[in-house]
Amino acid sequence: MKIAIIGAGNMGSATARGIAQGTFVPASNICISNPSMGKLEALRAEFSDIRTTQDNRECVKDADLVILAVKPWKILDVINEIKDTLDYSRTAVASMAAGISAQCISEHLEQKGQAALPPVYTIIPNTAIAIRQSMTFIAGLRRTDSWDQNLLRLFKETGDAMLVEERLMGACMALASCGIAYAMRYIRAATEGGVELGLYAKDAQHIVMQTLKGAVGLLEENQTHPEAEIDKVTTPGGITIRGLNAMEKNGFTNSVIEGLKASK
Repeated sequence: MKIAIIGAGNMGSATARGIAQGTFVPASNICISNPSMGKLEALRAEFSDIRTTQDNRECVKDADLVILAVKPWKILDVINEIKDTLDYSRTAVASMAAGISAQCISEHLEQKGQAALPPVYTIIPNTAIAIRQSMTFIAGLRRTDSWDQNLLRLFKETGDAMLVEERLMGACMALASCGIAYAMRYIRAATEGGVELGLYAKDAQHIVMQTLKGAVGLLEENQTHPEAEIDKVTTPGGITIRGLNAMEKNGFTNSVIEGLKASK
């Protein structure tokens, strides 16, 4: 499979890095385009086999999958620029632009001389795709089993991936894309709390990060609900239940839920 990525910003570059580290698509089959050379040169310094160009039309030529990783307000201009270069009989188009539906993209792909429109997907990873730890969501219009499986295989190599209904993309983004920032904010807050308790900041952060890894590991290994694991460490009259109750008194759970709702 040959992949063209339009846009070498944070998400485009991270996606190229993540895919290039996998086994499904070799780095030599990835082409990425960007208006300026700086970010392209940075990518080439890490992955010399990735092809780079400042010409979007050149990038998508002969691509099996075109990934649009540009800002939402630029995506329609990019589509109009490249669509007459695409072969709709063999190429799928995927967008990473938040808030732009597959239907909207499909309508802008319409042009004379093409008998049928291609499969169109919306793909939402998070920035951890660069280190192959993303949670990526895939929805689409005119999906095929073949493309569904190709995309799942491709993005499972960059962490995990799941097919969802497009109407759920907002909720998925709040949990996983915005969720990266929320997890970082918890780490920061817990680290600051550790400093107040007398630890050096670097030691507190290390402890918090390892503790979160352990929490995730327990849930994965035991396939349990979080409350089941919480019950194991909350003895009657103990310090853990006092801490949890103090957090709830200050709005912990409600703050998380309201933040997620605001992100949708």
